[in-house]
Amino acid sequence: MNELNTPLRTIMTPGPVEVDPRVLRAMSTPILGQFDPEFTKIMNENMAMIRELYQTKNHWAYPIDGTSRSGLEAVIASLIQPGDNVLIPIFGRFGHLFAEICERYGAVIHTIECPWGEVFDPEDIISEIDRVKPKFVTLVHGETSTGRMQPLEKVGHACRERDVILIVDAVATIGGADVKVDDWCLDAVIGGAQKCLSVPSGIAPITYNDRVEKIILSRKKVERGIATEDDNKQFTSSPIRSNYFDLSQLQDYWSERRLNHHTEATTMNYALREGLRLILEEGLEARFQRHKLHEKALVAGIEAMGLTLFGDPTCKMPTVTCVNVPKGVDPDAVRNTLLNEFGIEIAGSFGSLQGKIWRIGTMGYSCRKENVLFVLAGLEATLIQQGFAVKRGEALQAALQIYALQKKQEVIG
Repeated sequence: MNELNTPLRTIMTPGPVEVDPRVLRAMSTPILGQFDPEFTKIMNENMAMIRELYQTKNHWAYPIDGTSRSGLEAVIASLIQPGDNVLIPIFGRFGHLFAEICERYGAVIHTIECPWGEVFDPEDIISEIDRVKPKFVTLVHGETSTGRMQPLEKVGHACRERDVILIVDAVATIGGADVKVDDWCLDAVIGGAQKCLSVPSGIAPITYNDRVEKIILSRKKVERGIATEDDNKQFTSSPIRSNYFDLSQLQDYWSERRLNHHTEATTMNYALREGLRLILEEGLEARFQRHKLHEKALVAGIEAMGLTLFGDPTCKMPTVTCVNVPKGVDPDAVRNTLLNEFGIEIAGSFGSLQGKIWRIGTMGYSCRKENVLFVLAGLEATLIQQGFAVKRGEALQAALQIYALQKKQEVIG
């Protein structure tokens, strides 16, 4: 075996994205023991910064060790009991994932669907809540399979008024678009590290409120090998089925009690800390505006090139742009040429959209001017090779005009 030497890539997918070099440096920090006071200090700092990221005063805000899906499963496993009614509005692949996980934990699933490329009118979701009367609603905020973003505020307030728990997948939006946990009355929210946070996949920041904690504590059972006499006096007829994803025990691990549950992912917490620090240093509003700027430049370039966008523009995510594959163009050949000749990676899609659209991410550290210009240049050259009648040179000029206008506005401002 030779020394590991991975190629440099310009990653413009909806995740994973390029990791900020400062995060990579933080990951080389020496390992500490999981109960070393210097490490528990880092844990507390991460909790505080996750609260700021989610714009919440929730006490519980901490990461789950694992990919974004581990965060989703931890919340669902700790809340849902067999027979619970769950309403799942589905407008893409990851709504189906919610249904898949809830089903495996014994929930009674009620779904509504709208065409991929659209989102729901919040009133339609609220009407279905009144009809179904669920205990939980699970909803994706940013659906990366279609590039659409579901409005949450009205649904959140309606759930709160009806004493329904709202669980939100904000994996693809947190750190790149506004997610107001408290103002929108979101009960439990799961984020992703490998997207707008520009941290490697492997840690999932979550937050939840007192309404959620009440359910979690009603199902608390500390494992035998570490339980105290007081722990053993607690009785529940419906303990959380998963040990690893048991939020009641993880709360003890992330609290002053520091009850041992598993060996914490030390290096990933270093990465998360630096990723969160960089976001808050930039400022949430400035970061959201940066994502919108580069999205606008990318879209201008794509349309100037002669390509069309997929989906309803009124609910487009600022972090993912979906492009219709032109007739007669091989979508995989384009992606392969971009990767092999330019070192640029973009994504295809899933299900009914497989082979029909490309998905280009502008997320986190990948969301930079040089990346946008490079992907436009590479895509134009590749499409010319495919025989598509590209409007040559127009894409870069359109994007550069967006950047020039922004610069002018900054000078005037």
